[in-house]
Amino acid sequence: MILIDDPAALPPSAAALLGTNGFFSSAAWWRTVWEAGISPDASPLMALHGDGPAAVLFPLLRHDGGRMEALTNPYTCLYQPAAGAEANLREAGRALARLLRGSAFLRLDALDPDWPGLAPLLSGARAGGLVPLRFDHFGNWHEALAGRDWRGYLAGRPGALRETVRRRLRDAERDATLTFAVAATPAEVEAGIAEYEAVYARSWKEPEPFPRFNAVLMRHAAAAGWLRLGLLRRDGQAIAVQLWILQNGVAAVLKLAHDEAFKPLSPGTVLTAWMLRRLITEEAAAGIDFGRGDDPYKQLWTSARRQRVGVVLANPWHPAGAACCCATASAACAKPHAPCAHALTPP
Repeated sequence: MILIDDPAALPPSAAALLGTNGFFSSAAWWRTVWEAGISPDASPLMALHGDGPAAVLFPLLRHDGGRMEALTNPYTCLYQPAAGAEANLREAGRALARLLRGSAFLRLDALDPDWPGLAPLLSGARAGGLVPLRFDHFGNWHEALAGRDWRGYLAGRPGALRETVRRRLRDAERDATLTFAVAATPAEVEAGIAEYEAVYARSWKEPEPFPRFNAVLMRHAAAAGWLRLGLLRRDGQAIAVQLWILQNGVAAVLKLAHDEAFKPLSPGTVLTAWMLRRLITEEAAAGIDFGRGDDPYKQLWTSARRQRVGVVLANPWHPAGAACCCATASAACAKPHAPCAHALTPP
């Protein structure tokens, strides 16, 4: 397995794998994480196994002291190694085990448990001497539109939300002081970022763990043609913002915020409804994704939940790895980004 610390140095066959698993495996996403989503004590790298059609690419993060984990952060909604052929994942798992000799463990998270490549990957890691320990990570709420238009989608929402959307959208569109806009292009993105950050600063949101991340993400997504930054303005000043990505027919909202001073107008609900109507009607979105977490409002706008999981590949011959294999997990293992996992069960 080759470790590459410069994405520009990826062989063409490996670079071609970027984006094969959707937005969260795209070059735009990895560049954003690389530039603005990593803690100072860590450095990103790409672990490449094989080449050509047999290549398997693992974006990883190496901390000071040598500990490694998946190249994910609190913004990641899906992590999946990029493989030219899933048949090569078992051997790639064995290669990971060789890479981890002398290390305690490798944590992979934000995984889709139904990904067909997960079983051969973990089988190979197990054959290489590692112990895969699986845990639940977060829920992801989503909706497949299955050809429905805006009215058909809205008809599937709870009655109280339907009435709120109908009334609030009607009132907003009659109010001459309120305007809607979408920033999508590189020419529009800088002004959009300024409005986004101004609203975020006036919202209820906690400060971001990586303050530059969303601005960098918007720039890269705009360059790729995927950014849909929704803006609700009153008298020309943004009062609600939503960062959407539209790629391969799936509209995913990654961040949203509104100015608390305008809470009586329900600006978040109004902008969500307007954005969804636009994405469905004008851009033929085939699916909706509400990102990480089980926030109650997501269950109003979408009806399906899928689990994302994590796996700690523990080295039982290392003291810290052996501790992860114990039936009784320490309190540290219960933390979402701790090295070990709580409630560990076989994958």
